Amino acid sequence: MILKDKKVLITGAGGFIGSHLAEQLVNYGASVKAFIRYNARNQWGWLETSPYKDQMEIYCGDIRDFDSVKAALEGCEVVFHLAALIGIPYSYRSPLAYIKTNIEGTYNVLQVARDLGVERVIHTSTSEVYGTARYVPINEDHPLQPQSPYSASKIGADNLALSYHNSFQLPVIISRPFNTYGPRQSARAIIPTIITQILSGKRQIELGNLSPTRDLNFVSDTVQGFIRIAESEEAIGAVVNIGSGREISIGDLVHLIAGILGTEIEITQKGERVRPDASEVERLLCDNTRIGRLTGWTSEILLEEGLAKTIEWLKANSNLYKPEIYNV
Repeated sequence: MILKDKKVLITGAGGFIGSHLAEQLVNYGASVKAFIRYNARNQWGWLETSPYKDQMEIYCGDIRDFDSVKAALEGCEVVFHLAALIGIPYSYRSPLAYIKTNIEGTYNVLQVARDLGVERVIHTSTSEVYGTARYVPINEDHPLQPQSPYSASKIGADNLALSYHNSFQLPVIISRPFNTYGPRQSARAIIPTIITQILSGKRQIELGNLSPTRDLNFVSDTVQGFIRIAESEEAIGAVVNIGSGREISIGDLVHLIAGILGTEIEITQKGERVRPDASEVERLLCDNTRIGRLTGWTSEILLEEGLAKTIEWLKANSNLYKPEIYNV
């Protein structure tokens, strides 16, 4: 399948990765329909100020509502399903919200796609479903370990998506990105947390655990991975990791960012930022053999380059963040 000239729905299109994906698909020549969560102010998330918004069809609805999803998918040939609750700390407070959004929302997309005969469903997973690595690098056969209500909800959604392929021959692909970063990322994420605190003038940076390692990928690389996977016939019915195959600890990441900014900092660990012991995912390192074999994709943006791009964007948009507040 070639996505150029296809009518594509993106759920979660107003979010971090979704907005970048929507823009790249417009550039690619797809006809993009952006599913935005309905709100009384008719705000379109990160697409609100996008230079591409006039080249998209904007649809406001709720992923938890079957009728809303059905109306959005009418006439579409491909759906990228990114809409989800993603904040891990908040999932400890409100697990049911994650079940309703991440599992029931995914059911709505799958059932409507089946009813309408959609040609391709790309369901977005997360490396968090692997939990702390039992072996590295982590390939797609690694056991799934629900170490938080968030990861449990995503495991449920992933398996539901695969069941629709196995039971009803729905052409589903599970796209499983490792940790994505870049412009527009939520203040909950580690990289904006570090950068915005330093840019605000803080020299004592408040963080949680420093030992966990992450496989970090610049958002443009992740989005290219989504597009390549969607176009691969061999990927149908499969889970496909998107990751660099490189890892860095949170502690080393802090000092790398401080070095790029030319700043000396101290790190203060705050209890409210630390996950429960059995819930912390200690190590994530991607085995990207499958995506390379299926599509030829590799990550192009090195970490230092991606961090520099992210810093410049955060400098220009610092008014959108509140580094003095811990975002759950």
